[in-house]
Amino acid sequence: MAEMDGHEPIAWDPPADVRERSRLLAAMRQWGFSDDADAVAELNRRAVADPEWFWRAALADLGVEFAVPFERVLDETDGKPFPKWFEGGRINVAELAALRHEHGPHARKTAVIYEGDSGQRRTLTYAELAREVSWFAAHLAALGVRRGDRVVLFMPVVPEAVVAFLAVALIGAISVPTFSGYAPDALATRLQDSEAVLLITADGTTRRGKTVPLKEIADKAVAQAPSVRRVVVVRHLGTDAALVEGRDVAYDELAPDPAPVPAADTEANDPLSIVYTSGTTGRPKGIVHSHGGFAAKTAIDFAYGFDVHADDVVSWITDLGWLVGPMLMVGPLQLGATIVMIEGLPTYPTSSRMWDVVVRNGVTVQGIAPTAARAIKAASDGVVPTMPTLKTFVSTGEAWDAPTWWWLFDVVGARSRPIVNYSGGTEVGGGILVGYPFLPGPAAAFTGPLPGIDAAVFDDDGAAVTGRIGELVLRNTFPGMTHAFWQDRERYLSTYWDRWEGVWVHGDLASVDEAGVWRIHGRSDDTIKLSGRRVGPAEIEAALLRDSRIAEVAVIGVPDELRGQRAVAFAVLRDQHAEPEDIQAVALENAGKSFAPAVHTVRTLPKTKNGKIMRRAIRARFIGAPVGDMSSLDPATPLEDIPVDAGTQE
Repeated sequence: MAEMDGHEPIAWDPPADVRERSRLLAAMRQWGFSDDADAVAELNRRAVADPEWFWRAALADLGVEFAVPFERVLDETDGKPFPKWFEGGRINVAELAALRHEHGPHARKTAVIYEGDSGQRRTLTYAELAREVSWFAAHLAALGVRRGDRVVLFMPVVPEAVVAFLAVALIGAISVPTFSGYAPDALATRLQDSEAVLLITADGTTRRGKTVPLKEIADKAVAQAPSVRRVVVVRHLGTDAALVEGRDVAYDELAPDPAPVPAADTEANDPLSIVYTSGTTGRPKGIVHSHGGFAAKTAIDFAYGFDVHADDVVSWITDLGWLVGPMLMVGPLQLGATIVMIEGLPTYPTSSRMWDVVVRNGVTVQGIAPTAARAIKAASDGVVPTMPTLKTFVSTGEAWDAPTWWWLFDVVGARSRPIVNYSGGTEVGGGILVGYPFLPGPAAAFTGPLPGIDAAVFDDDGAAVTGRIGELVLRNTFPGMTHAFWQDRERYLSTYWDRWEGVWVHGDLASVDEAGVWRIHGRSDDTIKLSGRRVGPAEIEAALLRDSRIAEVAVIGVPDELRGQRAVAFAVLRDQHAEPEDIQAVALENAGKSFAPAVHTVRTLPKTKNGKIMRRAIRARFIGAPVGDMSSLDPATPLEDIPVDAGTQE
């Protein structure tokens, strides 16, 4: 299961119109390249070898405008882990994504569409967005927020969230977007760690139609965070949310004509945002992104990776605390596209909700996680509406299982829409690998790194390997990668740079074959060693999901006295009356004797609020070990559904 044969059948064969529309292929022709798969690899080799040429050419092609031109693309004076990008250049993300579109061809075009959990829908044009950003930035300054101050966003994905994110950027302060599902202690931790001076929240949000009292949670968190001086409250639901006199202000009661403030003259490497990721132990990691790096990376990923143009409508079910939220507010908007931000779940209030959003808003590019696709498939009655505008799916978050991928490709996409597989992380500001829509490729695979990225697969000895599963590593740096962790450089170095000199170890298991087809096999710390072979959980999970009675499954490795490790699976069944012994027998048949896990049937699998299965937490509970930071757990998927194996000890 760990070996790759290099001869996978092609699932997506792009038609001529997809290739003709491609922004990357058009740029490559201008730069003197041909437009086949070998040329894409050749482009990347040149981009890695000559970042000075590539990033200047790409930013000019994509319209990433600097108010003051940068002196050079890359400065590694402080060492490879601490590069400076576009040094001397002045750039502000709010100018790029909003203010420059206030006048001109995009002014009256819809920039932001919000789709609520309970059927609400609101929009902002580019001109309205620019005015709102400038207006709110002036109020933030009047409330005492200064350049470099941290401002935490604890909000649903309403239009005011986009305004707030960009307004904070406009005055040179640093946004800290957080998950709208956090409990008070989790929010307090991020307020404390960032030493935030202001919190922006809402009276509440809804999930599955049930109210989540954001203001109440925020009040409890602020009580533990003395650095917070002011709180701005968006009245989203109209629920009773008491304001604390002298501290709280209502967004809708702010004066219509505040004294205007100029856009901050931010340098390319000035911090834009801190996005916290949860760890299994210790405090969360504050990933620092800068104005220049995040602008460049999101432009590359959306334009060259997903082929987003100004006439596109990009939709994604996301949250501010997942990097996709900030990416959506910067990437498509600077390209002049329309974004659709969706509150809630893809299957509520109806199983067709996501497809209804596509039809209602003329969506052309739809982001979807495999977890969401499985949920829609399980809840679907088999009817898929006609979606004439939809051109592309973009998938990220976790590995695909084959039945769900083929359902989305065959049934929903009618084999006429690519599923752009995309994998990276918060720490790199977006993607590392992508399945280019203009290249043919196998199901659920990647056809190369994004431009400018020197990715490889290393074995345990630090040698690059082909056809085998190993560690996904980066042998260079690129714009968008974190500028260390917030106030914790040593932890940043030990997390990514300490294993091999000058090499970033990303933490994913990956493989690449001789044809340049890549796959991600799960997190490397989730690796299972069975019968002397290193296996990612995704391999075994994919085998189990061939049993149509299994809706979802998570596989972990646990200590075994005789074998070192054994595999254990936790399966959510579509048919709760299925015989466990029969499920186990089919698992043995599908996964093979060497890899077949012991199967436990469960009601739910614990997931993060953005839908990722929490395998490390599952393992910790099963073996009775500390579960670590659980602040990102979706309360609708309790860890307590996982059984405890009293006989297993770490």
